[in-house]
Amino acid sequence: MNTQLKKNRILIIVIFAMSIIPFLIAWYLAKNPAALRLGASNGDLITPPLPIAISEFSGYDPFSAEKINELQGHWVLVNLVPNNQCGPVCEDALYKSRQLSLMLGKDIPRIRRAAIVMAKNAQPVFSADWQTDGRLLKVEISSELSAKLQAIAGQSITEGMLFIMDPLGNLMMKYPVGYDPYKVRNDLSKLLKISQIG
Repeated sequence: MNTQLKKNRILIIVIFAMSIIPFLIAWYLAKNPAALRLGASNGDLITPPLPIAISEFSGYDPFSAEKINELQGHWVLVNLVPNNQCGPVCEDALYKSRQLSLMLGKDIPRIRRAAIVMAKNAQPVFSADWQTDGRLLKVEISSELSAKLQAIAGQSITEGMLFIMDPLGNLMMKYPVGYDPYKVRNDLSKLLKISQIG
């Protein structure tokens, strides 16, 4: 009889613990939300996201002007070209974004690539790859958007930076010069998996 009484007491304690422990964990996480980290991103989240209207873009060349509306409704990898020449760092970043879009396999149709030419009133010098890349949209932006990008970039806009724009036109993640395309792919894969748009 003593053994049965001990078993019953243990059972009551276990049932009580099973009902109170989840409540205590939820209470702790509500008081300390920083303790909960569901998954780390490799890039820097832009908070709040920067909304960009399609009217703030204009095609740099006839091909880009014709396809400019493809920037709407797609996830966009945005490379910045701040100078009137795309040097080795810039070329490397453009190459990485091209490889990155290919790494996404079945999600390639959901992705677009854009290079923002920041230099105004200049004739930029670019390599032959720049001219023949049929999936890269070359765009110019308004001076207002340029100032916003400058604020988001931190100290200064440097060639080789990468931004991600969501299908609603929000610039929402940034990556520094020399970014790892595999880490960007991991972030983008998560976004594409949970996204119901684009």
